[in-house]
Amino acid sequence: MGFIHRRTSKQTGRVKNLLGLALSRLAVARRPRLARKSISRGDVGQLLALGHLDRTLHRAEQVIEEDNMLEAFNIIEQYCNRLIEHAKQLDKPDECGEDIQEAAAGIMFAAGWCGDLPELLFARTILADKFGGDFTMMAKEGTGVVDPMLVWKLSGNKRNMELKKKVVKEIAAENNIQVDFSDFPEMVEQNGSDKAPHQSNQEAILGSRNRR
Repeated sequence: MGFIHRRTSKQTGRVKNLLGLALSRLAVARRPRLARKSISRGDVGQLLALGHLDRTLHRAEQVIEEDNMLEAFNIIEQYCNRLIEHAKQLDKPDECGEDIQEAAAGIMFAAGWCGDLPELLFARTILADKFGGDFTMMAKEGTGVVDPMLVWKLSGNKRNMELKKKVVKEIAAENNIQVDFSDFPEMVEQNGSDKAPHQSNQEAILGSRNRR
């Protein structure tokens, strides 16, 4: 039993080190995504000013993608800190509290979606050994105790039309541009992709300006 205890403690130490490295890499991984988000938001503002509403909606996908990943990074950061702080609980996974289980499952799910954080894959292997096959399977699928918000941020549909419209409206407001989507035809999703709109994009924006 002593051998098993020492082995488990060593594994826990490895998880702590891996999560510590992931935290360091998070700080680096945020920078290019923040830059891309800023550039994409600027592009949306410029396209709105030019009246290219369809291109604006398409560019909003990049804003959503970067914003979702940045918010996922925040959740992952919380999980890493939680597991590092309460690492001793990992020596007895059957007795872990729900908050530790959620953090472990979240790290295991995120490992499959965050190429920016390769340490999570190694941490997942150790956590899988600790928590067992059923827990691991649900974690990888984003079910069980995995936070649905993390699942959405990492795997949600960034092409969701309502979400794209919301982003465009927010950026339009920041640039004092009024956008009216009421005359803009809905994009119909077919085979997982959006059909391009047929209405003049400038009409949708300029018409809104004329009604100020």
